[in-house]
Amino acid sequence: MKLSSFAVMLSVGIMGASCSQTKVLNYPAAPKAPDVSDEYFGIAVADPYRPLENDTSAATAEWVAAENAVTRKYLSDIPFREAIRDRLTTLNNYSKSGLPWKGKDGKYYFFENDGLKNQSVLYRCDSIGGEAEVFLDPNSLSTDGTVALTGVFPSNDGRFTAYTISRNGSDWTEIYVMDTRTKELLSDHIEWAKFTDAAWAGNGFFYSAYPRPEAGKEFSNANENHQVYYHELGTDQSADKVVYEDAAHPLHFHSAFVPDSEDYLFVTGAGEGVGASLMVRNLKGNGDWVVMEPSQDYNIEIMDVADGKVYLLTNMGALKGRLMCASLANPVSGAWTELIPEGEGVLKGVELSGDKMLVQYEQDASDRVYVYDRSGKRLGEIELPTYGTVGLSASKKSPEVFYSFTSFTYPSAIYSYDVATGNSVLVKQPSVDGLDMDDYVTEQVFYPSADGTKVPMFITYRKGIERNGNNPVYLYGYGGFNVSLTPGFSANRMLWLENGGIYAQANLRGGSEYGEEWHVAGTKMEKLNVFNDFIAAAEYLVQQGWTNPELLTIEGGSNGGLLVGAAVNMRPDLFKVAIPRVGVMDMMRYHLFTIGWNWASDYGTSADSKEMAEYLLGYSPVHNIRNDGTPYPAIMVTTADHDDRVVPAHSFKYAAALQAADTGDAPKLIRIDSNAGHGAGKPMTKVIDEYTDIYSYIYNNLGIEPSAKK
Repeated sequence: MKLSSFAVMLSVGIMGASCSQTKVLNYPAAPKAPDVSDEYFGIAVADPYRPLENDTSAATAEWVAAENAVTRKYLSDIPFREAIRDRLTTLNNYSKSGLPWKGKDGKYYFFENDGLKNQSVLYRCDSIGGEAEVFLDPNSLSTDGTVALTGVFPSNDGRFTAYTISRNGSDWTEIYVMDTRTKELLSDHIEWAKFTDAAWAGNGFFYSAYPRPEAGKEFSNANENHQVYYHELGTDQSADKVVYEDAAHPLHFHSAFVPDSEDYLFVTGAGEGVGASLMVRNLKGNGDWVVMEPSQDYNIEIMDVADGKVYLLTNMGALKGRLMCASLANPVSGAWTELIPEGEGVLKGVELSGDKMLVQYEQDASDRVYVYDRSGKRLGEIELPTYGTVGLSASKKSPEVFYSFTSFTYPSAIYSYDVATGNSVLVKQPSVDGLDMDDYVTEQVFYPSADGTKVPMFITYRKGIERNGNNPVYLYGYGGFNVSLTPGFSANRMLWLENGGIYAQANLRGGSEYGEEWHVAGTKMEKLNVFNDFIAAAEYLVQQGWTNPELLTIEGGSNGGLLVGAAVNMRPDLFKVAIPRVGVMDMMRYHLFTIGWNWASDYGTSADSKEMAEYLLGYSPVHNIRNDGTPYPAIMVTTADHDDRVVPAHSFKYAAALQAADTGDAPKLIRIDSNAGHGAGKPMTKVIDEYTDIYSYIYNNLGIEPSAKK
């Protein structure tokens, strides 16, 4: 195996005095309001760092600048930081291609990043493998790559293409329209849209948006009154018509879907329950709305519309999901018929392909794909290389199928699939410079949690590693919102693996790995199951000789940031380094910011009941930091100034409280990115910068430095 100069550093050495990690840091004083507190059902809860919730105040800006100065100084003093940056740059410099799809104009479209571009470019070509032209390059939309292309929506006649962008990582969305043939930009421009597609019908499209937010509060105030609009091409946004709103439920989301036939408008409603309501209106006859399912108690997704039928994936009456069929003549839920019943695995998705269906299941946190006929009969299975995650691209108008496959040591590869013969043909498989993926292995284990529940976990490592208790381990988890952690490739993670590190990914309760029952077991007053599952994963890795607490790092983002914060408070002795990223850290007030109220179906809120308030207070990271000299692991909090999903106030307050508490000498830093958001659409340069800092911080605090040995 041929390795680059940095990759051969894989032998690990104990750090000398020159890399001391015990120097005392002087943290800046955070703005405080010592007398501020809230009362929850007679429970008084102090909130001294309330001023940090005002992210536009001069005091907060001054504190942010001071914190970043401390963090930058700490990180810049790490001697091997630039070597890590160089290696991450090399690892990410490979061609990454997305799934192709056939456009309405008969051409093939696909995203590709030929190496280190900040954003992937959208190309089109006449045939797969043929000469491609740039259709839309989001890198041209900003000088620093902070404008991301978030969606592409061609009109049904193929004449126009609407596309959505976000700026600086925000959830706020803008919509533009271009002539598909000439790529000329039209005058149409939609602002303050959010959580939306562009659903074409006639000479325009439906989209979802909020009223224009208050100036200065665009990224913090609660979002209310999500409406569905219709925009006619060539007109100003001010002329757009509201076609659906629900004033009685201002916190609901509403999303529009129109089938290719453009004869029906479907609208889903979400935000109150764990699922979505569904209604439909005939656009041709200007009919009234028909409520297909009124509650938000079940997951309901429209898979496709064909031959007067709506194909629906739902967990209504099936905790692991089933495929239902609704006649548009009588679409109410009581009249739905079952096409594919609940099975052993979790039903994830269905794609129509000619007269067949491609049905995707998740079994033990790994994907499987089967071929069915339209009557619901299983005909065969697509054979996959190993544990992994699959993406599908198909159309009911054609039997042509493409799929992608990725795993921990398997960069995303593209295949074409012949439904008639069952044969797969590799279209494109990338290679990463200096890496032989055969040098690594993934195994899946099932470990017991505190209550005896068996929890799956993937463990990936370089072949030949011994279970001697002395291996650095990076443990990752999420555990919430029906999100399943399936295997996937990360070039950044390969730096850890090639250095002899072990990567462990735990499939905690709260996710969708085993259907709605698994999800519910990690929600509301069962949320402690998630933290216990994560702690049990760490204990298992120690007990089985993979590592020891002095070499164990934990990381998680968003709901996973909450997970890391809670786990550290519960078991500070078990971890050496913790990286809570863009986390939900104040469980008493999370529902008061942007779309935080939408998380109540998983968390509950402090306003629900005394019991719920006490439960949330019992694990809320910012409220449970020990202040008695108990040594905490080294912690680096990460957030960003344009994160309007989990507002940075969560991380600000948590970091301020952490730095003020007596938790030992390990560093407690916060890294606050600028012109960035929750994570989606982040430019490559910022991704490399962030992981350079994360890995530098981890290695420095594990007492390990990479050495360039021959």
